[in-house]
Amino acid sequence: MRPGIDKAVGRTWIVMLVMSVALMANVTYVQGFAAQGLRDDRLNARQFQDRDKIERGPIVAGGERIAWSVPVAGKRFQRRYKQSQIFSPVTGYFSRFSQTGLENAENHVLDGTDPRLATTDIINKIIGKKLPGGTVETTIDPDAQRAAYQALQATGARRAAAVVLDARTGAIKVMASTPSYDANDVAVPDAKQAQRVFDRLNEQQGKPLLNKAAGEVFPPGSTFKTVVASAALAAGTTEGSRVRAGRSYRPAGAGQAINNDAGDIGGQCDLPAIPLKDAYAQSCNTTFAIMGAVRPGNDAVARQAARFGFYDPIQIEKGMTSAPSSFPKTGSPALSALGSIGQGSTVATPLQMAMVAAAAVDDGEVMRPYLVDRIRGSDGSLVEKANGRRLGRALDSDQAGQLRDMMQEVVRSGTGKSLRGGPIVGGKTGTADIEGASYNDRWFIGFGPKSDARYAVAVMTESDGYGIKSGPVAADILEALRG
Repeated sequence: MRPGIDKAVGRTWIVMLVMSVALMANVTYVQGFAAQGLRDDRLNARQFQDRDKIERGPIVAGGERIAWSVPVAGKRFQRRYKQSQIFSPVTGYFSRFSQTGLENAENHVLDGTDPRLATTDIINKIIGKKLPGGTVETTIDPDAQRAAYQALQATGARRAAAVVLDARTGAIKVMASTPSYDANDVAVPDAKQAQRVFDRLNEQQGKPLLNKAAGEVFPPGSTFKTVVASAALAAGTTEGSRVRAGRSYRPAGAGQAINNDAGDIGGQCDLPAIPLKDAYAQSCNTTFAIMGAVRPGNDAVARQAARFGFYDPIQIEKGMTSAPSSFPKTGSPALSALGSIGQGSTVATPLQMAMVAAAAVDDGEVMRPYLVDRIRGSDGSLVEKANGRRLGRALDSDQAGQLRDMMQEVVRSGTGKSLRGGPIVGGKTGTADIEGASYNDRWFIGFGPKSDARYAVAVMTESDGYGIKSGPVAADILEALRG
């Protein structure tokens, strides 16, 4: 060949070699690293083909199967759920179109495609046979979960939720929500039938498909004073420090004053100044409105809220997160004062408020809440065991001890004194007025039981009356845990 042609051929071979290497790298990346993500992409309709040909593994709570697969006609499988209205906030559902809850978060464990399962069934992996689905063991206490659902139902509330955390680890022992739904109704093989059920559920006012324990936010009322009190403690105030009170307080720029409850007239909240511990126990609106508007102020309360987990979705498991809770970051004293008594723009999930109570129990540590305790292969071998993970620290040990004492004072002499003698050791009531509605969001957060006060509880019920109405629900749940 002529020299010019030799150079051209050489350049062509180099270009072809580079393109071949790039193609091989791209194929390797797609098949080896991006394949699972592409399969799971919501725009990939192929992921929903032949879903019912897979025998998914079970979801278990306290040794009880609460979700499993059964064979149906045509070598297909259908998902079954035990007492689904009780356990659906945990399991979610698996349908022809989608999945939620742990069915979504642990989808690849349950359908056998999680690469961690390969080591539990090496023979099938070598011969290319599909691996059986693994088992997901949850942190849920089934008896306490049942007690929570029944207690929430008994209140007659239009919407309600309860969460219990093991404060030392973050394990979720209870996550209940009403109104609820039966996942068996949407797990049917007939796509048209399933769609009719979805349409009916989506039209219902109470949004039964939405997990109100973690997926919906509500104004937390006076339970948010726990966050404000924590901000004051972190700023150097002690439980014995005298703080401003009084019957009424009008923040700068406010159209109307913030008042204490009518039942407080003539009580401690009317006094010009009282110890922080008493202001918290009696739930003096004026004290905490002043704290939010003046000292320690909006920035301090917002920072403290963030330390507890506010502002960001809480990841329960990968693919399962809570709605973000929020306190207004504002230069307006009026908005800050209102937000500091758990009204206005302040909103929180029951899960978040349980985390606030849990930090008081666990010496100021904020643990990441989680639902999966163990993952096992189809042969029963242990694939993964959960370890409690720390999200951060909200208070030092001394400050957390003072907050616990303040919460105990609520039960000893404050707004929660009707709970004395039961399993509740300490807590905080909260009543959030809903503008234009005949009902309130009634809250109770606390900890117990007395024999081992390691569980933090949050209960929200929507009905008329005050937050103390949710206290007996919390007591029933902790009693079930103690048993």
